[in-house]
Order: sequence, then structure tokens, then C-alpha cells
Amino acid sequence: MTSNNSHFVAPIEETPLQATDAVKADQAPLSLWADAWRKLRRRPLFIISALLILALIVIALFPGLFSSVPPNEGCELANSEGGPTAGHPFGFTFQGCDVYSRVIHGTQASLSVGILSVLCVIIIGVTFGALAGFYGGWLDTVLARLGDIFFALPLILGALVITQLPVFRENKSVWTVVFVISLLAWPQMARITRGAVIEVRNADFVTAARALGVSRFGTLVKHVLPNALAPVIVLATLELGVFIVAEATLSFLGIGLPEGVMSWGHDISAAQTSIRTHPQIMLYPAAALSITVLSFIMLGDAVRDALDPKSRQR
Repeated sequence: MTSNNSHFVAPIEETPLQATDAVKADQAPLSLWADAWRKLRRRPLFIISALLILALIVIALFPGLFSSVPPNEGCELANSEGGPTAGHPFGFTFQGCDVYSRVIHGTQASLSVGILSVLCVIIIGVTFGALAGFYGGWLDTVLARLGDIFFALPLILGALVITQLPVFRENKSVWTVVFVISLLAWPQMARITRGAVIEVRNADFVTAARALGVSRFGTLVKHVLPNALAPVIVLATLELGVFIVAEATLSFLGIGLPEGVMSWGHDISAAQTSIRTHPQIMLYPAAALSITVLSFIMLGDAVRDALDPKSRQR
């Protein structure tokens, strides 16, 4: 009896290894943003949230396209707490004003405060965080301690205290609310930026830029910051919804926007007197606020998953 120790090896041409290991050498690798956009386009969560936010922006910019009834005009006590009628699908408030028109026009104030607050927080937080993370030393210590002072103040509680100062109480406006929110919310953005800058500043391309004679500040602006913006964008998207809730809360408490400015917070506060008999008066502005905040939170989650370095490696 003879043993056959020979093994059969299939020719490489007949195996699928070539197709599996094939690499397009002439195709450039995708950048962080290109890869993130490719992932976002395939996520239903991103598509739904983006469409909702786009619709809200259109409503805020052109409220007249969706409601021909002025929110503060045509209010008749005869319609007080009335139900839906032709041209007034959401019914009327306690003062006889059209609920639908107030919900539509309230979109503008909420989005304005949220977007302006995020822009201010980005400017302040990214500037301080980038300088602290890149230069370090005493500058990092001073900015870190300054951030700790504001970071220790809760957003709503701090806003309650600051807005009671005479200069803010007598000059209520969208910009006043934006200033108060930005003053209290920038430390978190600064911390995220500082950590991202510290992670990037020792990269090889930063060292190469310094070796080529680029100044330290030029290296920070041209090479470090563009590669440290991913967590900043994610945090900004998530905080936008938080700031909209903060504005509604302050307006609900009567210390946010002035009474003449349409706000979902004002309408929710005014609807308290009718909550037991006509809860729909509060339901509609509360639902609009919830949908808006949920849209930005879903967008932030989608962007975070797309920009996650761990997901890029899988």
C-alpha cells in the first residue's frame, strides 16, 4: 500500500484571489470629507433629517408662503379657543389668534437664535481651543481656567441669572438671547477643539510644514485646524438643537425674547391656561419644537457616525 503525499494546488488564475485583492492603483484615496459624504448619502437618517431641516429653513425664510394670516393681527375674542375652521387648521388661541400662523412664524425666531448662537460659539470656542491646544504652556492654562469658570455654570441657570441684569432685562431681543447663550456655551466647544488640535499638531504633515518654513500660526490655520474640524462640526450640529430648546425655555419663563417676537416658547407658556380644556393649543407649538430639535439631533448623529475614524477603518 502506497501513500500519496502530493497535494493539489489550483492555479492562481482559477481562484478568486485576484479579484479580491485587486486594487485600483490609479484611483486616489477618498478624503475624510469625501468619504463622510459618501456615507451620509446612503443613510436614511441623514436624508430624513436634512429634508426636515430644509423645510424648516424655507418656512423660516418665507413664512408668507405657508400662512397668509398675520400672527398678531385678526385676533378676535369671539374665536377664543375655537376649533379648526376653513383657513385655520389648528384652531385659535385664548386670545383668538390663529394657532397655525403663530406656529409658522415662530419658526423664524427659533432657527435664528439656534444658528446665530452656534456660529458665535464656534467663533469663540474654536479660537480659544485652537490657541490653547496648539501653543500650550501658560496660554493653555489661562484659557483652561477661564473655560472652567463658565463651564461650571449650567446653561439655563446661568441664563436666568444673567438675563435678570438691568442691561439685559431692559433690552430683550434675539441678539440678547444669542449673546447670553454664546457666553455660557463656548467652553465645551473650546475643549473639543483643544483635544482635536492636540491630536493633530504632532502629525507628520505638520512637522513637514514647519520644516518648509511655515510659521507656527500659519501651520495652525492652514494645516492643523482643517484637520481638526470634524468633531467641531458634529458638536455644532448637536448643540443647535440644544440652543433652540434653551431659547424656548427662556421665552417660556418670560425672560427670553420680547413679547412682540413670535416664539414657540411664548405660545407654550400662554397655552398653560387652556391645557385642561383645549390641550391642542399647546400641542402644536410643542410638536413643532420637538420636530425641529429631533431633526438636528438626528443630523448630528448621522454626521458623527460618518466622521467617526473607527467607522472609517471598518
